[in-house]
Amino acid sequence: MTEQSKDILRRAASFCAYQERTQREVRERLNEWDVYGDEAEEIIVWLIEQNYLNEERFAKTFAGSKFRVKRWGKHKIKQHLKQRGITGYNLDQAMKEIEPDDYRQTLVDLLEKKKRSLQGENPLIMKQKLVRYAIGKGYESDMVWSVLGGQE
Repeated sequence: MTEQSKDILRRAASFCAYQERTQREVRERLNEWDVYGDEAEEIIVWLIEQNYLNEERFAKTFAGSKFRVKRWGKHKIKQHLKQRGITGYNLDQAMKEIEPDDYRQTLVDLLEKKKRSLQGENPLIMKQKLVRYAIGKGYESDMVWSVLGGQE
């Protein structure tokens, strides 16, 4: 292994150690460093073997943090994971990070907070704005309507 290859391995490991990454993000970074093809794939395999790169771990961390910190709904989380190249099993595992009771309660809390900011609005317009807000955050419309139906 050449000194340049060792340096690229160190940089790639550091890139992955800083925060969870997807294979797509690592491949893009390697391209920026002018590393392509088989050499790039060998580096990615090494990163996976050394546990620097784990897409299941990335997906779980991403879903859990976007739900807890930004209070995103499942639709928005799935959409962002798919944009990052996460599909299938890893996507399913990520969604399991969100407890159904916590999910529903977070939606209730979001809607109550938003409702307070809309005081004085016509009730029909308020409901419309609440639905649009929750769906924009990535929550399922049937759940939003169900929660709003119980708040009146």
